[in-house]
Amino acid sequence: MNIDEQDLHYQSGFGNEFSSEAVPGSLPVGQNSPQRVAHGLYAELFSGTAFTMPRHESRRTWMYRIRPSAAHPTFKPLKSPIPQAGLAPANPNRMRWDSLDIPVSPTDFIDGLRVMVANSSLDRPSGITIYHYLANRSMERAFYNADGEMLVVPQLGGLLITTELGRLEVKPLEIAVIPRGLKFKVELLEQFARGYIAENHGAPLRLPDLGPIGSNGLANPRDFFTPNAWFEQRQAPTRLVQKFQGSFWEAELDHSPFDVVAWHGNNVPYKYDLRNFNTIGSISFDHPDPSIFTVLTSPTSVAGLANLDFVIFPPRWLVAENTFRPPWFHRNLMNEYMGLIEGEYDAKADGFTAGGSSLHSCMSAHGPDALTSERAMAADLEPQKLDGTMAFMFETSQVLRPTEFALANPALQSNYDACWDGIASNFESK
Repeated sequence: MNIDEQDLHYQSGFGNEFSSEAVPGSLPVGQNSPQRVAHGLYAELFSGTAFTMPRHESRRTWMYRIRPSAAHPTFKPLKSPIPQAGLAPANPNRMRWDSLDIPVSPTDFIDGLRVMVANSSLDRPSGITIYHYLANRSMERAFYNADGEMLVVPQLGGLLITTELGRLEVKPLEIAVIPRGLKFKVELLEQFARGYIAENHGAPLRLPDLGPIGSNGLANPRDFFTPNAWFEQRQAPTRLVQKFQGSFWEAELDHSPFDVVAWHGNNVPYKYDLRNFNTIGSISFDHPDPSIFTVLTSPTSVAGLANLDFVIFPPRWLVAENTFRPPWFHRNLMNEYMGLIEGEYDAKADGFTAGGSSLHSCMSAHGPDALTSERAMAADLEPQKLDGTMAFMFETSQVLRPTEFALANPALQSNYDACWDGIASNFESK
């Protein structure tokens, strides 16, 4: 796909107020919705939070567009493109999946969504829902998700995401976040695309507090990028699909919905390169909790308890002395869904493949497999560089239930528990 590089200039920063105009003079000065907007545009407010939220929590963006979003016909039910026979009963067992196969038949981003696990029934979304996406063709229609914001984690193949507020080029080792309700389409930069999505039904994602770490470290606000305004003035039939309470609906517009000429606000799409993460770790002994790898978080009303944490395990140096260096064995109040973008994960010797995933539920005991444990306890503790790897975790405070699709899929490994077989007892009574 050929991309006009002029369309892909970005603005840096996170969580503040941004603005962009594709035509100079389109943004009004001092008034959000003047009687007559410059260039004959319409003013439209895009709200991501309730009007009465505290100012620092408020997410909203003013759009100045060729036609208002209200100019659409009745939406009609669309047969769900997602294989979703519903959620299976809650299951405490540890699970792991190989990567899902790319479909042979023509499949765009919407048709390629596969629901793997969720906190709640798909028609009453709350908490989070986790998908894998598989695609072999670009979208020729537009889409918006009324059920939640979407955190997109590419694993194979780059994406060009065209949104109402501009375009983002997102490749593996980068992520994109698309606000709830924002219209977009996904075009493929390569022949195939595969990756992961966390659909966040709770508070919008934001940077975690740093606490005792101080004012620097982890993901820096300056490394997040929002798109510059970009529009197309196209008068042609365009299919618009929306996801609402787990169901899909469709209407046909007589124009392109990507007609926003200028905008200002903070309810915007953004991208982030995971390689810019400033990793924190121990330089003496032990290693801190995995929360030090948190990129983004969706908080709940309980301080410190997340609806969704997005955590990565990037390349890094291991230097701690007298320490078991792989992730320690543990049982956790949270529920963990892991994925692997590239390389190997340092807690597993084999079986965890790029594009694959695993589920460890609340208080489910897990940790490094037998071979990794044996090697770690016998290793010479010289400084070691973990390189060529990028694993991540979607972590939530609510139990994740697998879908019937996920449990019936041949990618589900039947012998995952066996990776802990052979862990020897080294107990000495004297």
